[in-house]
Amino acid sequence: MLGDIWWPHGDTARAAAAYEAARTEAEQHGVVGEQATSQAQRAFTLAFTDPGQADDEIELAQQLLTGLDLRATTLTTHIAALIRDAGTSTDIADRAHLLRTQIHLAGLTSQEAPLQLALCFHHAVLDATDELTAAINQLREITTSGDYAYYVDIAHFMAGRPLPAEPRSQARWLDSEHTTRNRWHALVTTRRERLDAGQ
Repeated sequence: MLGDIWWPHGDTARAAAAYEAARTEAEQHGVVGEQATSQAQRAFTLAFTDPGQADDEIELAQQLLTGLDLRATTLTTHIAALIRDAGTSTDIADRAHLLRTQIHLAGLTSQEAPLQLALCFHHAVLDATDELTAAINQLREITTSGDYAYYVDIAHFMAGRPLPAEPRSQARWLDSEHTTRNRWHALVTTRRERLDAGQ
């Protein structure tokens, strides 16, 4: 639960630590499903921060999922891989389309918003203005029910864009909107710097 609170605030280190603690506790109690789910969420969180570490975290999540029928958790690992590859892979759109199809077939609509947020991160890293605007608009449509509406705020934070006057989510950020905005935008700029250094 603590991980689910901290990652939307952009506090990826704190969230990852919470997920690791949850995974360890689940392992101690032999709850293999919760162990895999906590690890998948840890991989998802760290994919925003460190693509290299995300490789190991995703691999561990996949190992823990072996023999389990946890579709939502499996999809989380695939979304984590998209985030890991944001700004670098040329097949992000194709992979996202395939994942969206799998989400719809499985009826796991709760996975649509994280997938769309991953696409927003990708476009923000590339500073692809038109594509990002389209992705945010689609994210807004996905969250019109009010569930995950704060993801739209996060997408704006990533891009360094002001929040629209309407519609607005009712999110209340624990460390202030300013702090949360800066964390998410820093994740984008750090990824850009990493990619520039690699080039």
